[in-house]
Amino acid sequence: MNPPALRSSPGDLRQITCHVDFISPFAYLAFELLPQSLAGMSYLVRYKPVLFGAMLKHHGQLGPAEISSKRDWTYRQVLWLAHSHGIDLQMPASHPFNPLALLRLALACSPDAEPASPNRHVCEAIFRHVWQGGLEAADPTRLEALSGVLAPRRDVNGDAVKAQLKRNTDEAIALGVFGVPTFEVDGRLFWGLDALPMLRAYLQGDAWFDGPGWDAVQGIRVGIRRQ
Repeated sequence: MNPPALRSSPGDLRQITCHVDFISPFAYLAFELLPQSLAGMSYLVRYKPVLFGAMLKHHGQLGPAEISSKRDWTYRQVLWLAHSHGIDLQMPASHPFNPLALLRLALACSPDAEPASPNRHVCEAIFRHVWQGGLEAADPTRLEALSGVLAPRRDVNGDAVKAQLKRNTDEAIALGVFGVPTFEVDGRLFWGLDALPMLRAYLQGDAWFDGPGWDAVQGIRVGIRRQ
């Protein structure tokens, strides 16, 4: 991985790139909690849709929902976290599902000047389509209705949108992104819902991030590898 870029000062308008896949309940929870988590700070978020399944394949991993006991726990934890934070969340009727149509719709709604990044309103509509109501996220009739509301600027199934999703995913993998949500700022990556406090501390200028802790982990030897 490339070394982190020079750190912005806490007073700057912070540029955050959030890598998301709408299939992830943790990405939805982080999306809803981000404004509260960064309250009082000046920042700009670029939401970058990526295909989580392609990341799992690249890294040779199973998703949480592909391990039966982990799947049950993940869903219970997600429902508890939503309850504890007062966030409206119901599991979709089927999960996991194929998120390609939703990811492409998000990109098709992106501004012409920034085709990789849909705005927060678009992401909010798609996240809530999936995670509120307990319905089938990939139902064609529901997808058609959602598309009618969002009024995409480009052909959802066009080559340009498909290529953009692949490019977003490939770029994220090249940066070292392995899961969603991942927040990128100043070349540093913060993964997961539970990284929001760490992200805030970094943006506030916590001195820990200028010490050895961040980079020292790369020097830890691998003691054993499973066959």
